Amino acid sequence: MVFFERDVPYYAENRDLTSFEDVRLHLYSDWTDAARLAAEELRGADVGMVTSYCYDGVRASEIICDSAVPLRIFYDLDTPVTLERIRSGKGVGYIGPRGLCDFDLVLSYTGGAALDALKLDLGASAVAPLYGSVDPAVHCHVAPMSHYLGDLSYIGTYADDRQAALEELFVEPARNLLNRRFVIAGASYPHDFPWSSNIFFVKHLPPQEHAAFFSSSRLTLNVTRSSMARMGYCPSGRLFEAAACGTPIVSDKWAGIEQFFVPGAEILLAESHNDVVDAVSLTDEELRRCSRAALERVMECHTAERRATELEQIVDGAWSTKLPRPMTSSSPSTQAEA
Repeated sequence: MVFFERDVPYYAENRDLTSFEDVRLHLYSDWTDAARLAAEELRGADVGMVTSYCYDGVRASEIICDSAVPLRIFYDLDTPVTLERIRSGKGVGYIGPRGLCDFDLVLSYTGGAALDALKLDLGASAVAPLYGSVDPAVHCHVAPMSHYLGDLSYIGTYADDRQAALEELFVEPARNLLNRRFVIAGASYPHDFPWSSNIFFVKHLPPQEHAAFFSSSRLTLNVTRSSMARMGYCPSGRLFEAAACGTPIVSDKWAGIEQFFVPGAEILLAESHNDVVDAVSLTDEELRRCSRAALERVMECHTAERRATELEQIVDGAWSTKLPRPMTSSSPSTQAEA
């Protein structure tokens, strides 16, 4: 495997890995040099893939789709966001005016209705979900850290389209349970966020301490961005990470969540602050039963190794059913603006 990544400051300061076994990582600052090297790599490759939010996504797509690589794949890690921007006319910087019609296969971090929308809105010819996952070697139960201890925790960068749900499912329960400790970790939270005396804020949570954060939580909350929740089938990687750490989860409700965890047995669902208050009020043994079941589910169905196997199966299937590529200059009905 060969990865190309634009060397930008906000990743350079937090890069966790630069070398992998059997993997080469090319960090580049100038696309012209990267393009020449990418073209050389594609000549001997079986698969060429571009992801959403790729800094040079449009130009990378052109190189892959103009090459003779046997299978051309686009992987959208934020499909609801992509579709929302396309439909609003704003466009995205990682998909060109021809949409996704030149790719043999489009993978999506979101399933359900998002898969049909990728075909209708962006001209994808074949689609398949490839959900998030967790590496149990990185996320597992570790010793709690005193400054992360809490009855209910939440990890997430501030987002306007998640704020209403966060206030209902985190802030309001904190106001109703002043004798309990609530811990929130994330970036970009405004000064006028509705804090209360029992909400403790972690401004920067290093990636290497995520496991300790979850392991210090009696219960953790998952809140989905509204654009993703509307489409459903959108499991955050945080769900799998928390479960792998043996931490019980209470989550907002969205279509398809039962495909990943059994509600009431492996995960708790909440539609209002009262549901969260009830979850926090469960006994330690009740929460442990839920977390043990979730851990078993994750280890069986949602590890990175399992997803790698699924990717290989999807690629094998795409090769066996690949249709001749159409020779056309037509664009899908709804176009993205580069």
